[in-house]
Amino acid sequence: MPAFYLIVITLGAFYLGYRFYSKYLAERVYALDPNFKTPANELADGVDFVPTNKHILLGHHFTAVAGAAPIVGPAIAVYWGWLPAIAWVILGTVFGAGVHDFGAIVTSARNRGQNIGTLSGKVISARASTLFLLIIFFLLTLVNAVFGVVMAILFEAHPGSVIPAVIVIPIAMCIGQWVYRMRGAVLIPSIIGLVLLYAAIPLGQAYPIHVDGLAEMLGLSVRTTWVILIFAYTWVASRLPVWLLLQPRDYINGQQLLVALVVIFAGVVVGWDTITAPAVNEVAEGTKHWFPYLFITIACGAISGFHSLVASGTTSKQIANETDARYIGYGGAMGEGALALAAILACTAGLGSAADWQTAYANFGAASGGALGNFVTGVGHFLSNLGIEASLGASFAVVVVVTFAGTTMDTGVRLQRYILEEIAELAGFKALVGKTSLLTTLAVLIPLALALVPGGEGDGGKGFAFGQLWTLFGTTNQLTAGLALSVIAVWVLARDRNPLAAIVPLTFLLVMTSWALVLNLLDFLAQGSWMLLIMDAGIFVLTAWLILEAATALNRQRRSA
Repeated sequence: MPAFYLIVITLGAFYLGYRFYSKYLAERVYALDPNFKTPANELADGVDFVPTNKHILLGHHFTAVAGAAPIVGPAIAVYWGWLPAIAWVILGTVFGAGVHDFGAIVTSARNRGQNIGTLSGKVISARASTLFLLIIFFLLTLVNAVFGVVMAILFEAHPGSVIPAVIVIPIAMCIGQWVYRMRGAVLIPSIIGLVLLYAAIPLGQAYPIHVDGLAEMLGLSVRTTWVILIFAYTWVASRLPVWLLLQPRDYINGQQLLVALVVIFAGVVVGWDTITAPAVNEVAEGTKHWFPYLFITIACGAISGFHSLVASGTTSKQIANETDARYIGYGGAMGEGALALAAILACTAGLGSAADWQTAYANFGAASGGALGNFVTGVGHFLSNLGIEASLGASFAVVVVVTFAGTTMDTGVRLQRYILEEIAELAGFKALVGKTSLLTTLAVLIPLALALVPGGEGDGGKGFAFGQLWTLFGTTNQLTAGLALSVIAVWVLARDRNPLAAIVPLTFLLVMTSWALVLNLLDFLAQGSWMLLIMDAGIFVLTAWLILEAATALNRQRRSA
C-alpha cells in the first residue's frame, strides 16, 4: 500500500478532531473563559510565571512533551504491524491525548498553576495526592535517566550531531533576549535561528566532536562521559528563566518539527514509497501480544501521562489567555500524533523491501534495540528521494531526536525540582523548601545515578536503564495518564458538566495498564527478577488504591450534583 494513503487518513482524522471535537471540549466540557485571569498574569515573576504568546508556548509545550518517545514507541510497536499502530495513534490522539493534555492545562490554570499531583489532593483526596506525587517522582526520574542515556548513545554514535545540538543554545538565548528584553517579534529571528541550526549540520559532519580524550583522562567510558556532561548542562538549563532558553529554543524546535514533517511527508510523496511491513505481523509464539502491550508501548504519540506533568507543571504557568489552551493542548497533541505517524512511516516504508523489514524486526528484542536506528535510516531514505544525501538526511534525523530529548530533559528536571519541593513539604523537610539550587542538584543527581547504574551500556545500549527499568516505564506512564484523566473528570463533574470525554479514555487506560502490570508481574516471577517484581507489585498496589480513590471521588461528586 502507498504510504501516502496513511498520511491522508491520519492528518484528515486529526483535522476533524481539532475542528469539531476540540471545539466541543472547549465550549461544553472545559467552558473556557477569555476573561479569566490566568496564573501567568496573576503571579507573573519573570521566571516560571510568564505570559507567553500562544505560538511560542505551543512550540515550548510540544517540544517539551515530544522528546524521543513519540519516535521510539511507534518504531517499536510496528513490530506488531502498521495497522494496530496507526489505529492507536489516531484514536489515542483524537480521543485521548487531546482531552488529557487540554484538560491538564485548564484544570491547572484554574488552580493557580498547581501540578496535577497536587491537584489530585484537592480534587480527589489527600491520600491520592501523596500517592500521585510518588508515581510522578518515579516517572520523571525514569524519563530523565533514559533520555540522558538516549542522547549519550546518539552523541557517541553520531559525533557530527554535537555541533548543531549545542549551537542551538546560544542562538536561542539571543532570541530570548531579543523577545523579552527588547520586546521584538519572534518569527523572523526564530526562522534565522532555524536556518543557522540546519547550516550547522554539515559543519558538524565536517568537524565531529569526540570526547574520547576527556573520557580517557577521567577513566570513564565515552558514553558515561557524555551522560555526565548532559546532566551538568541540564542543571544549568533548568535554573535559567523560561524566557531565556526554554521558550525560544522550543519555538525553534517547534519550527524544526514542522520542517521535519514536511520534508518527511514530501519524501514519501516524491518517492511514492510503499509500506513493506505487514498490516498485522504474525509474531512468534511466546512473544508479547499487541493487546494490551501496544497501548503502553505507544504512549507519546497517542496519550502519555508525562504530558500532564508538562501541561500542569510549566505550560499552565505561561498561558496568557485561557482560550489559548485549546490551541496549545489539543493542537500540541495533534503535532505529537503527526510525529508518531512519521516514525511509523520511516519504519515501515523507509527500510527497503519486505525482506529488509523482516530482518530489522526479526523479533521483539531487535525491534526494541533498533528503534532509533530504524527511524534514522528511514528518514535518511525519504530525504534521499528529495535529492539530499542519505547520510546528511540521517544526521538531520539525529539532530531532531537529540534537540527534542534535550528540551524534554530541561523541562523534566525543572518539574522534578517542583515535585521534590512538594514532597519535602509533605514530609516536613523544611530544610529543602525554597532551596532552588539544592533541589535542582537533587533533581539532577537522582536520575544521573540511575543512568550510571552498571550495565547501562550492555545489551546494545539497553542494559539496566533500558532493558530493566524501561520495562516499567510504559505502565507507569499510562497509569499517570489515567490518573490525570480522573482528576480532570472529577473537576469537570464538580462543575455540572459531562465528564464522559475524560471517563472513557480513563477507563480504557486503567484496564490496559492494570492488565499489562499483571502480565509483567507473572513474567518477573517466572524469571526470578525480584527487583522488578517488587517494583511492579508496588505500582500495581498504587494503581488499585488510586482507582478506588478516584472512583469514590467521582461517585461523591455524582451524588452531590
